[in-house]
Amino acid sequence: MSALTTARGRGPRLRWLPIAPATLLLLLFLGGPIAYCVYIAFTDMQLTGASSTHFVGFDNFRRAFADDKFLNAVVLTLVFTVLSSIVGQNTLGLGLAALMRRASRPVRTLTGAIVIAAWVLPEIVAGFLLYAFFERRGTLNDILGLLHLPSQNWLFTLPILAVSFANVWRGTAFSMLVYSAALGDIPQEITEAAEVDGASGWQRMWRVTLPMIRRSIATNLMLNTLQTLSVFGLIWAMTRGGPGTRSQTLPVFMYDQAFLKALIGYGTAVALLLLLVGALFSLVYLRLLREEV
Repeated sequence: MSALTTARGRGPRLRWLPIAPATLLLLLFLGGPIAYCVYIAFTDMQLTGASSTHFVGFDNFRRAFADDKFLNAVVLTLVFTVLSSIVGQNTLGLGLAALMRRASRPVRTLTGAIVIAAWVLPEIVAGFLLYAFFERRGTLNDILGLLHLPSQNWLFTLPILAVSFANVWRGTAFSMLVYSAALGDIPQEITEAAEVDGASGWQRMWRVTLPMIRRSIATNLMLNTLQTLSVFGLIWAMTRGGPGTRSQTLPVFMYDQAFLKALIGYGTAVALLLLLVGALFSLVYLRLLREEV
């Protein structure tokens, strides 16, 4: 009896053995750097000009909330996220997925290839392409000139809208693929029954399709939001956060403080606050997902 009890006690411990190496590597190469970054956020570490590093407690966080440029970056980050992710990518991706279900095969193939091509481009390459599109002597103003419409320097007058459009252009493919899969799982009999009952296309979309794919909507919104909060290369290539600070989102502000101004401690504290913003969005979406179960 004791031998059987001993064998049963060893069972749970032995089940951990196969994943022990992977767990150790995660703790070493992921948990270690994260813990070190948390430590740095509570210090006055600098890249240059400081011979030693001191623990400063919450000074970096108090400095951030008293910094008008940080508060401006928070507002611009929320505007950029809402415009380009929650409204732009999500809505356009759903619209494209719905339209492509009714389109012919050649149209679906061509549209899918164009949208996905923008998605697979490296972020920095997409940034330079959209810079050439919105620049004062760029493609957009050439098109407006041919139509005899007024042109302007879009990257100067409407920088946050320009980078938001660029992020929509680049990231819509992901939403389109998610919603294409979700729409494909809806039984055809349900939509046909709604059509027989006299429901219009908009009514079928609002009362049948959207309720049936709401879990996919919440999942897509969570993934898109987290990705958009971390966008750096696209904005840096197009505006570098300018003019002034009019398109300086939190990732750009963090880079400016940590590497251009050499304030590693302060910049890392801003990074932790950005992580907190992402965690808050995730909690909201996860709560929505739990309510759907």
